[in-house]
Amino acid sequence: MNAPSPDYGRIIELSPGLRRILAPNPSPMTYHGTNTYLIGEREIAVVDPGPAAPEHLEAILAAVPEGGHVSTILLTHTHIDHTALVPELKRRTGAEVLAFGGAEAGRSPAMARLAAEGALGGGEGQDVGFEPDGVLTEGACLRIDGQEITSLHTPGHTANHLAFAVGDELIVGDLVMGWASSLVSPPDGELSAFLASLERLSRTDWTRLHPGHGAAIEEPRARMAELIAHRRMRHDQIRTALADAPGTAEDLARRLYTDIPPALLPAAARNVLAHLIELHETFEAQPRGPLTAGAVFELS
Repeated sequence: MNAPSPDYGRIIELSPGLRRILAPNPSPMTYHGTNTYLIGEREIAVVDPGPAAPEHLEAILAAVPEGGHVSTILLTHTHIDHTALVPELKRRTGAEVLAFGGAEAGRSPAMARLAAEGALGGGEGQDVGFEPDGVLTEGACLRIDGQEITSLHTPGHTANHLAFAVGDELIVGDLVMGWASSLVSPPDGELSAFLASLERLSRTDWTRLHPGHGAAIEEPRARMAELIAHRRMRHDQIRTALADAPGTAEDLARRLYTDIPPALLPAAARNVLAHLIELHETFEAQPRGPLTAGAVFELS
């Protein structure tokens, strides 16, 4: 498993002008903690400030040289383990906060409709009050301390998810991780968008991917192909399980995720729900009654 040492607060040099600091918020969903990235040496862009931990704030500020400054705060997405430190970092530095948008930005019409109906649940960990100072869209370019940063809209884990290209390296947020597959929890996450983002990124020859949690991914295409294959395998497993017997997302998760700790079953059920919604969208499965998080699904 490609895990970094949980050496909290230490500045790790990744490549010229790109550094990483690990935040002290380990959990089953964040692994050792959230990775904060610093782009630039004197003028600095901070990507994903992370949790509201005073020691992490001080570690970020300590990475700014005398006479340097943090000009920009970039967010890959609006989960609170990435955003909670934003207000205090902005207050201390005066930096401009840039992201794709707030917690609901970028949802597809189908997910927006399901969210409006209020029956899916979801919203785990979303920073619902977050609003950026400015919006970054697909292909937006920034120049920070001589480094060119390009934003790529990569929905799937969340609809407002961005990745940031720095040369041939990509800060990829929670879309791709080496230690686990990503949570795709509707209506914030959407399976078809997740697979499309992976397939799109796979067409570029990235040197490395830098995830929101865990170590750098040194073989990007191989890892993305593995994640795509895993989701397709899970999709087939869910179809087969429905052929055996109808079930809810929670029931199917218990049938299929037999090797994970019980504490992770709720997240597994959200992933299964994403697959069930995709099967519903492609007319392969249908709920008995309204489409809700607890609906019993059966093959069409």
